Amino acid sequence: MNFQQIPQDGIRAASTPPPQLSGILRRIATLGDMLDRAVGEQDHPLRIQIDEIHGPVHATISGRKTTLFGTNSYLGLNFDPRCIAAAHEALDKWGTGSTASRVASGNQQGHVALEKTIADFYGRPDAIVYSTGFMANLGSIGGLASDGDLILYDAYCHASIIDACRASGATFKPFKHNDTADLERALTEATVPASRILVVLEGLYSVWGDIGDVIGLATVAKNHGALVLVDEAHGMGMYGANGRGVTEVQGAEHLVDAIVGTFSKSVGVIGGFCVTFHPALRSLRYLSRAYLYTASLPPAVVASARTAIEIIGSEPDLRADLWRKAERFCTSVEAMGYVLRATPGPVGAIRMRGLIQGLEFWRDLLASGIYVNLLIPPATPNGEVLLRFSVSAAHTDADIDQFLAILREFAPRAISA
Repeated sequence: MNFQQIPQDGIRAASTPPPQLSGILRRIATLGDMLDRAVGEQDHPLRIQIDEIHGPVHATISGRKTTLFGTNSYLGLNFDPRCIAAAHEALDKWGTGSTASRVASGNQQGHVALEKTIADFYGRPDAIVYSTGFMANLGSIGGLASDGDLILYDAYCHASIIDACRASGATFKPFKHNDTADLERALTEATVPASRILVVLEGLYSVWGDIGDVIGLATVAKNHGALVLVDEAHGMGMYGANGRGVTEVQGAEHLVDAIVGTFSKSVGVIGGFCVTFHPALRSLRYLSRAYLYTASLPPAVVASARTAIEIIGSEPDLRADLWRKAERFCTSVEAMGYVLRATPGPVGAIRMRGLIQGLEFWRDLLASGIYVNLLIPPATPNGEVLLRFSVSAAHTDADIDQFLAILREFAPRAISA
């Protein structure tokens, strides 16, 4: 992390790390001190504790009944009775965990069935299930690309993609966000054969809530003969007639060689996956260290994930309800004068003028019973301070009305110059 990227407005006087610290310990202590001085002690946004959970979008935080508009439970399936029942049944039958990797004794019937479920959901012949979404990128990208290859990735890609590029041993370079011309330039200037180039992008970028130009970027990549991998972590469940993500909405599935995703958003548990239609990529699991050298998912998680994916694929009304609520919320927020960073959708971000305003606004919302995510550099594009929100199908109209009423009350001071 670059210290200079931490917003400096409102930071209190510096405290010096203990003189006995040096090297690694001093650097880490200095960073922690800067962060603490930047955000203060009251309701620290990185230390929020949920004391009780009352369903997918309601909780108690510091004794306050709070509505969660900063959760990734886009469809509310983490509390769906069918998912909970499936988890209970698997827990009773298979125990709490596998205690081994998939290539040892951790490859249970449920894991194989889950891979078939996710492959069928995407209409692909094969799928690999990982223990987290982060590991899905780490394992898939790190398994596909290696020394002598080139990875071209969208500049706004998730940290897991960047770390995967670093770990792969391949050369990696960003192209400008959603910029087909810049990707064209990078491909044209590449000094390796196109067959050794992997282009990586996302379906839905979760900081701003903007969608990727999957069809445009994938077309450019395929015109050069490169492989394409799309991360649909946030798009899965929300976008597409079948819930397969932005790639489906844009009619680009035939151009995408591999789709990576997570079970920790719409699916409501934890875990990740990679699906592909290339028979050659079936060997990916044996090249993927994140698959080979970690314990497999707990049986209860596997069973709940299978049930949730089946619900996503068979109940489009759940997705339609989510979009109705999201569009009503975003339209109302924009009408108040707030600036959203992307086209209205279930995930969005309100731009703040700086860290002081962002912290004050975030804390005022929390005190009023609304939780959103406060995002600051270097985790945001262009050094912005953002309040990230997410609308869930589990939110009631009353929940949305409550949030809108608070935003309306705060609007005069929040959007004034």
